[in-house]
Amino acid sequence: MSARANRNAAHIARAIAVLNAGGLIGLPTETVYGLAADASNPLAVAKIFAAKGRPADHPVIVHLANAQQIRDWATDIPDAAWTLAAAFWPGPLTLILKRAPHVLDAVTGGQATVGLRVPSHPMAHAVLAGFAATRPGRPAGIAAPSANQFGRVSPTTAQHVRDEFGSAVELVLDGGACEVGIESTIIDCSAGTPRILRPGFINADAMAAALGDVLEGNPPEEPHPPTVLAKPAATSAATPRVSGSLDAHYAPRTPTIVAAGPEFAAALAAQGEKRIAVLSFSTTRVPNTRHWLASTQPSIYAHNLYSHLRAMDIAACDLILVEAPPQGPEWDGVNDRLRRAAHGSQFG
Repeated sequence: MSARANRNAAHIARAIAVLNAGGLIGLPTETVYGLAADASNPLAVAKIFAAKGRPADHPVIVHLANAQQIRDWATDIPDAAWTLAAAFWPGPLTLILKRAPHVLDAVTGGQATVGLRVPSHPMAHAVLAGFAATRPGRPAGIAAPSANQFGRVSPTTAQHVRDEFGSAVELVLDGGACEVGIESTIIDCSAGTPRILRPGFINADAMAAALGDVLEGNPPEEPHPPTVLAKPAATSAATPRVSGSLDAHYAPRTPTIVAAGPEFAAALAAQGEKRIAVLSFSTTRVPNTRHWLASTQPSIYAHNLYSHLRAMDIAACDLILVEAPPQGPEWDGVNDRLRRAAHGSQFG
């Protein structure tokens, strides 16, 4: 075993010990870094909420080592959930399911549902599997919302977590920059037709293709009705609250505008004496601005988005101006984050 592998193994073992002692760790995943604690320990989960300043009714996602653990946390699991798990786990997809009786109200926000995910990051998997091995016969899951102050820009590097919390987090595992860069897609499988509640890297088309013929009552020879919504479901009293679902979220402290075409050009031209941080698809430089170049590839754009927003937020500018990305399923996750960031920044 190499020296680096030995160091990683030692850090993972320490992380598992911290979790078992009721502490907090910074956990790398393929989406963003999580602020992680034992999901079965009410005092540990309370530390997450206190550190983040997170509202008590805002649920957190439970991360698992494998799909078989779904049964430890959920009941009445539909076939569609198993199909989606088989297709996309490990990976950036969260399933909303009916909670098992033992699941903490603090984890679910007091709801009858729970969010579950199996991340694909190798370090996260090692921690989750090792943590589960320390408690055979008992539910073993890690609650891990994004490791940032509530409503602010999510972290995609270990240093972002350290900058956010300092010594308040006992251990931050360094798993490198997050591959995906935005939070998981959330799909509600707790009642009837699956519904997208938060878009992400895994889009509606991919999930509809995966579900195929498995929906109960759909004979293979008949055309299928839509199995998921192309856009997030409209909220109602029957819609579960989920992570990142508030209008204001993922927000820089600097006021942020997202605009397309003529509106973007007009906002740039009307800057006056303001110093503006610009994220655009053009390399054209404008006086009195600091410029970041956006990728035309959705996956690269998502990977870089939060790092760009964090850099722009500390650039001592008066305004962040973002050229709106294209529309389409592959851009839904990015556009969702930018819409919420622009809404939330107005209250910074």
